[in-house]
Amino acid sequence: MSDTSTAAEQRIPVTVLTGFLGSGKTTLLNKLLRRPELADTAVIINEFGEIGLDHLLVEKSDDEGMVTLNSGCLCCTVRGDLVRTMSELFLKRSRGEVTPFKRMVVETTGLADPAPILHTLMTDPLLASRYRLDGVVTTIDGVNGASTLDNHEEAVKQAAVADRLLLTKVDIADAPRLEELKHRLHHLNPGAPFHTVATGDIDPNAILNAGLYNPESKTADVKKWLQAEAYEGSHDHDQGHGHHHHGHDHGHDHDHKHESHGEQDPHDVNRHDDRIRSFCMTFDEPMSWSTVAAAFDALVTYRGPDLLRMKGILNVKDTDKPVVIHGVQHVFHPPATLEAWPEGDDRKSRVVFITRDIAESTIRKVFASFFDAEKKGWGQQEQSQQQQQQ
Repeated sequence: MSDTSTAAEQRIPVTVLTGFLGSGKTTLLNKLLRRPELADTAVIINEFGEIGLDHLLVEKSDDEGMVTLNSGCLCCTVRGDLVRTMSELFLKRSRGEVTPFKRMVVETTGLADPAPILHTLMTDPLLASRYRLDGVVTTIDGVNGASTLDNHEEAVKQAAVADRLLLTKVDIADAPRLEELKHRLHHLNPGAPFHTVATGDIDPNAILNAGLYNPESKTADVKKWLQAEAYEGSHDHDQGHGHHHHGHDHGHDHDHKHESHGEQDPHDVNRHDDRIRSFCMTFDEPMSWSTVAAAFDALVTYRGPDLLRMKGILNVKDTDKPVVIHGVQHVFHPPATLEAWPEGDDRKSRVVFITRDIAESTIRKVFASFFDAEKKGWGQQEQSQQQQQQ
């Protein structure tokens, strides 16, 4: 585990802008880049198809700071392109060949799963030393969003992993349907604050600084990053569950349908949503790092693709300082040790999960089995020590 240093906080923040085709990403980006808050921003656009047109629609005073990746979906090849492009831009910045940008926006193609970009930012050692993920911002079409979520699982995943949700085209959307869409998005991802956007206009401060670090105070803003309180009682039917050791399973436990057979009801228009679960688990007692790491390792080994996103702050026995973890599917960012617990924190461990086809109860059982094994190990150790003393 590495200590969080001032140098780490000074890495260039990267905002990943995603959203399904036609949801207004380019219009939004066009407006954002005219704002003074994004004056020193480098932009990388990943396009779909051989002939890219999106970059022609984005206006920027300094073209040197904008790069287009004409490689379609972000598969392994494009991830290599992304590493190379971001590294080259950083070197050009160091040499004074481009404007000394202070942040970066990576816009994905509308068909893209954002996970490979997040994996790249989290695991490439060169990028990790120079950049940090600030947040995932997802645009949702206020007019066609519901049908897009019904018909395209990629769109549901884009919304599920977001740190900020932007509801676009609200000026021309039907009000009752818009309210239904808002409710649906909140159910899908309770921890992501969402904002309505008309004609691409939004306050940049609503979507920037969505990550763990607050650039103004140079400290970690864990509570804002986790948004753990958003999971508490966000659905009335969950109130009876109690939350002394865990949060709530907002996914209605449809595991009998999906985990057992992997089938979808063709008449269920919310079938993609039903596969997603968002919940926050809390643990009262300090935990051994080796045990919790083994539990996560087991989850990743058996269900990695369905662990869409995990964020957490842990009270670990091996240190007095809080340990922050962040994972996307099978990839975990190296855990960071913060200098101090958030002010007023009760020092309980909290982990936010967004999963696909995995119930909270399943994950709770995995953790319980590892914690039980640890306790049994202690018991055997104590017994062995007593026998030696005799």
